[in-house]
Amino acid sequence: MLILGIDPGNEQSAYALIDEEYRPIRFDKLPNEVMRKTISDIELRNYGNRSEGAIKPAIEMISHYGTGMAAGRTVYDTCIWIGRFTEILGSDPALIPRKTVVTNICGNPKAKDSNVIQALIDRFAYGVSNHGKGTKKAPGWFYGFTADVWQAYALAVTYLDILKEGEK
Repeated sequence: MLILGIDPGNEQSAYALIDEEYRPIRFDKLPNEVMRKTISDIELRNYGNRSEGAIKPAIEMISHYGTGMAAGRTVYDTCIWIGRFTEILGSDPALIPRKTVVTNICGNPKAKDSNVIQALIDRFAYGVSNHGKGTKKAPGWFYGFTADVWQAYALAVTYLDILKEGEK
């Protein structure tokens, strides 16, 4: 089984494909039109017939946080992309709100992106120099991670944690 986490945006989205040991296999942040093709490639060609089994997709879902703030165009555009990605996946992906992710990773629903990144480093690369990124000659667990890839990875980790908890 592989987990595909997608952090959608109004113009660009990030994804992280991980295995059952939480190891990142493939990840990137791409323009949404390119992301559509990438999702199709991952789902249908590159990984769909691997011995690990099916891909379980998860998309970070827009949710209301009770702030009283009005939603703008970018929020609605992101919702449209969530629908487009869901259609491409052909199966019902898990739609996981951001608060679920940050609570799972950090233990606090008010955690910020920097807290999520630090919690991931502490969990998967504790005590490793360079925040677990490593170097080109000696890549670490998080080698190549930038920007929203961290959040896509956190989403994939959360979904895998949920699935593993359900197996108990």
